[in-house]
Amino acid sequence: MTVEEAIRGRYSVKSFSARPVPREDIEALLELAVAAPNHRMTEPWGFLVLGDEARRAYATVLGRRKAAKVTDPEAARLVRKKVERRTAEIPALLVVTVHLADDPEIREEDFAATWMGIQNIALGAVERGLGLHIKTGAVMNDPELRVAWRIPDDRRVVAMLELGEPAREPRLTDREPAASRTTWID
Repeated sequence: MTVEEAIRGRYSVKSFSARPVPREDIEALLELAVAAPNHRMTEPWGFLVLGDEARRAYATVLGRRKAAKVTDPEAARLVRKKVERRTAEIPALLVVTVHLADDPEIREEDFAATWMGIQNIALGAVERGLGLHIKTGAVMNDPELRVAWRIPDDRRVVAMLELGEPAREPRLTDREPAASRTTWID
């Protein structure tokens, strides 16, 4: 597989088979992440591979947050149960963090570098026949989760990566050509 094939073959996977992701594959993907360029060689990224207890904490917090948007108590209970079930079914859950440098310029550079590391994981997953769903949002900064995951104050959760073998072949979405968003300046 070429790099271009991996880029064009990458898509968000939200449904996985029950096949576990071998530890060796996770470790190999994380090694790709740390090969990402990072200005000043700060190597700001950090990774958590969630086990059962950490997953339950995530499912509890996410379920609570989603259920809070539902007024009917029984419907809210069902939302929490669905989140718990879905979280337990994801073959591998990774959390990517970044060190929060005091210098705002370095902080921005480190955030960008961490996303490049996430992209490396995504492309490596494609090469291995794995799918990835990159999740962000307010839940990542929930104080209860930060405690459960032992995230120190000098780190920011950048994204959660759901990883596994795709349950089905996706339908790729069309993208606007780069030319429609490119201006050549003399």
